[in-house]
Amino acid sequence: MKALCWTGVNEVTVRKVPDPRILNRQDAIVKVTASSTCGSDLHLLDGYVPAMASGDVIGHEFVGEIVETGPDVRERRTGERVAVCSIIGCGRCYHCRQEMYSLCDNTNPNPGVMETIVGHAPAGIFGYSHAAGGFAGSHAEYIRVPYADVNAFPVPDEVSDDSAVFASDAAPTGWMGADLAGVGAGDVVAVWGCGGVGQMAVRASYLKGAERVIAIDRVPERLRMARDKYGAEVLDYEELDVLDALDEMTGGRGPDVCIEAVGMESHGTGVQHAYDRAKQALRLQTDRGLSLRQAVHACRKGGTVCVLGVFLGFVDKFPMGAVVNKGLTLRSGQQHGQRYIPMLLDLMARGRLDPSHLLTHPMPLQQGARGYELFKEKLDGCVRAVFYP
Repeated sequence: MKALCWTGVNEVTVRKVPDPRILNRQDAIVKVTASSTCGSDLHLLDGYVPAMASGDVIGHEFVGEIVETGPDVRERRTGERVAVCSIIGCGRCYHCRQEMYSLCDNTNPNPGVMETIVGHAPAGIFGYSHAAGGFAGSHAEYIRVPYADVNAFPVPDEVSDDSAVFASDAAPTGWMGADLAGVGAGDVVAVWGCGGVGQMAVRASYLKGAERVIAIDRVPERLRMARDKYGAEVLDYEELDVLDALDEMTGGRGPDVCIEAVGMESHGTGVQHAYDRAKQALRLQTDRGLSLRQAVHACRKGGTVCVLGVFLGFVDKFPMGAVVNKGLTLRSGQQHGQRYIPMLLDLMARGRLDPSHLLTHPMPLQQGARGYELFKEKLDGCVRAVFYP
């Protein structure tokens, strides 16, 4: 079959790879009908995620049709259209029983790298390096889905593939940010990053009762989308000082909730950004944390900072003093998508959530390299490129 493979830093190539097959009794094989780029993929392309090997199939946000099931699959059936959670849960371990699926104890068969970096290994992830289990990704014609009853969810007939594809990762990640942060009626929420996850965090915050949501980015098309689609107030960090602006907009109090949806390659301006880039390039820190620092400094006393962006290692100059002395609550995590996906698909079916506008560049899988170029460089207004095998 055809698949889009990582072949080196900033290099992806469509190749012929072996068809997936059932390896365990709870597996399913899914024919991929749509598979989206994701901001966290850029960390793979840029060489910041360890344990990538040339030829690894990338991609983790997808929808498709089940074409084969293992003998112990009970809930799913062949012919069913499903959205599949990007992070793999077993459904049985302590963390899965607590609905913390991204912390699953059983789905990462290569825990050593992450145990060394962070102390304990999180769950396996489709198409996200051998440190995350070495699972083949979704930018392919077919994909093996372990624990299909836990990780694949039927898509209502009313929901198109162009919406359902984002139920796999962007929508549940953004929703989890608002949920973990406890966004409620009357809150003022600030969201750093207006990519797919940030857009979904904006919408989730409003659906959970926020009075105001302030979205922060530098890309005009993304800021316009957050404003026009979801009613967010927007800040371009290249045109103003974000901390001063948030202080003024909240009467000196600061946002009740700050959601960081950027991650380890955050951009900014001035000396701090140059310092971060230099230290990351020299491997003196693994992650750039400018947006995370801003979120901590901006948040009101007693407020909550929720980190959705992917961080893998160490952030220099983290303002722990602000966390302690302002009495902040810090929440974070890879998405526990299985907790949210059925609810989000229902919202989509009822017309209360439609993320299809994130899909700005539909294209065949054969053009995957061009899709990632547009996505990474934010060319031609690209918010998400979605591939159709």
